[in-house]
Amino acid sequence: MKDKDEGKVKQTITATELKSNLGMYLDYVSDDNEVVITKNGKKAVRLAPYITDYDRYFIMKEKALDYEYGGKKVSYEEYMEIYEKSDLRMEFINGEIVLLSSPSTTHQEISGNLHVEFREYLKGKQCKVFYAPFDVRFYKEGFKEPDVMQPDLIIACDVDENTNEKGRYMGTPALVTEILSPSTRSKDMVDKLNTIMISGVKEYWIIDPKQEVVLVYGFEDFEIDHFMTYRKQDVVRSYWFTDLKVAGSAIFA
Repeated sequence: MKDKDEGKVKQTITATELKSNLGMYLDYVSDDNEVVITKNGKKAVRLAPYITDYDRYFIMKEKALDYEYGGKKVSYEEYMEIYEKSDLRMEFINGEIVLLSSPSTTHQEISGNLHVEFREYLKGKQCKVFYAPFDVRFYKEGFKEPDVMQPDLIIACDVDENTNEKGRYMGTPALVTEILSPSTRSKDMVDKLNTIMISGVKEYWIIDPKQEVVLVYGFEDFEIDHFMTYRKQDVVRSYWFTDLKVAGSAIFA
């Protein structure tokens, strides 16, 4: 049986057919042709041309770029398949793959400053702070598939009970922080804000390095319950962690 998938012609055969005609099927396989072998009626093995890890990297990069810039929608399962085979940093937001660029020195300085402040505050507490790259799955109210993002910083209080056998965090952070950059500004302030708000997160900080401003959103029942703007000369106060206070001058030092 033959079918087409992403421009390739795939021929499905049984394991017995492969044994009987191995040479023929090896000759058949090419960049345009693949063979899928079934066992007990289920797809078991794919016979495809060998490519090096180096070539695989660029193939996956091109595919990811095509998904992003081509405006194509993918399922969560398709995203995970691409993600597992790629070395690229990427997120999955509203059914689209978004590639992440390398952060600037200013971005990293702010992230480091805030990580120190959060870590000091959390000493002796159950909650923990994590920084990117660190995958977080956001299960939006009313949606079947999660968004997968790599926030710059999160505070999570449910790590112990929501870490799977692979060591991946599967819970919902209490606080999420994103540091704006020219390439992520619109997504951080619109798409990510909406995703975070309807995922059960309690608080979202948006940090603008250019304006030296921190926007603090607090959520209740999947809606905005609180909003404050803090400048460098102010003391930033948390909505959810009522005793968490961070000097703006420490964030933008």
